[in-house]
Amino acid sequence: MTQTTEAAVPSSGTEQQPARIHRAWFVAAVTFVTIIGAAAFRSLPGLLIDPLHQDFGWSRGTIGAAVSVNLALYGLTAPFAAALMDRFGIRRVVAVALTVIAVGSGLTVWMTAAWQLMLYWGLLVGLGSGSMALAFAATVTNRWFTERRGLVTGILTAASASGQLIFLPVLSWMVEKHDWRPAAITVALAALTVVPFVWLLLRDHPADVGLKPYGATEFVPKPEPVQGAARRAVTVLFKAARTGPFWLLAGTFAICGASTNGLVQTHFVPAAHDHGMPVTAAASLLAVIGVFDVVGTVASGWFTDRFEPRRLLAVYYALRGISLLFLPMLLAPSVHPPMLFFIVFYGLDWVATVPPTVALCREQYGEDSAIVFGWVLASHQVGAALIAFLGGVARDVFGTYDMIWYASGALCAAAALMALVIRRRPATAVLGAA
Repeated sequence: MTQTTEAAVPSSGTEQQPARIHRAWFVAAVTFVTIIGAAAFRSLPGLLIDPLHQDFGWSRGTIGAAVSVNLALYGLTAPFAAALMDRFGIRRVVAVALTVIAVGSGLTVWMTAAWQLMLYWGLLVGLGSGSMALAFAATVTNRWFTERRGLVTGILTAASASGQLIFLPVLSWMVEKHDWRPAAITVALAALTVVPFVWLLLRDHPADVGLKPYGATEFVPKPEPVQGAARRAVTVLFKAARTGPFWLLAGTFAICGASTNGLVQTHFVPAAHDHGMPVTAAASLLAVIGVFDVVGTVASGWFTDRFEPRRLLAVYYALRGISLLFLPMLLAPSVHPPMLFFIVFYGLDWVATVPPTVALCREQYGEDSAIVFGWVLASHQVGAALIAFLGGVARDVFGTYDMIWYASGALCAAAALMALVIRRRPATAVLGAA
């Protein structure tokens, strides 16, 4: 990663002799650290529900609505962010996104009304986080790697869980001991801290440093900036929407988001607190999920390079659904062995669905796969947003979260069946003819 290496860009299109460790792995490492830093804001919403309810008297449904706006924008922004990365470069888009996240999180400490929560946390942090979504990881993987893509996708996906592991215990301690405002400031500072690393160390394309992508046999010139980023994102959506696999992938991933970000990440801590468990203990359990999420996601990437991704998805969703059906019986004032078993089991499955979903998008949609995955991710976040809102409403109406756990378990069973019927014939020909 030295300056001399970066300066020697061949004008004739010939490449340098690659270093012993390919530069792609350094880019992946910077991307990993960037996603970890940005993951702070993913850890906070579930910790804010009870404190905001107590401080301002807002209903859990109102707070859940702000979280749902955040989650929906997180997904809906992703495909446009992928197209913007093609137009302006990865590091510019990511640096601006991190800054927007910092501003939105920092402004929450001065809010006095629910609409401000919607604006700061819902709109600003949602837009910024959408540009830091998994489409970022997919874009880096597609540009810098032709081999080990499943493994790299798994590692970069696990970065979000690693960030959760780092930040959840700290943020929960801050919320319990020092109020929620220092936690919001910590999120803002974490996002800002990563910006210099992105700007100085991240590179948009292997051709920028005169290298082939990892595993490639030929030098790949850097493509010209793509004009009309928003138009391209919408055009790709319309083309993909004419194919059956898109709707199956979007449907399964919507259920994935509903059963993870929308349900467990948002409502597990308040649900456990309803049963008498201390907030710090419940947040620590979420952090442990993050530990095993790293293991499960990296392993899933390894499996995706070797096994049929449709069958992997079916197994992952079926196991997740079974675990959610048992969760209401496991919540208690203290942590006991069956709950720990659930945490380990569920953690291994948390985002193990991402590598095979990315692989199926790549198989079906070729060069447009990163943008298509951005739209599939949008469905993930729409599902998460609906459950984040409905979970809060269910708690207000019924006084318990039990119904939402059972419903999510049933949805996961449906997702397992949907994954099995995704056809294997690539849809790139369909897109080209559309």
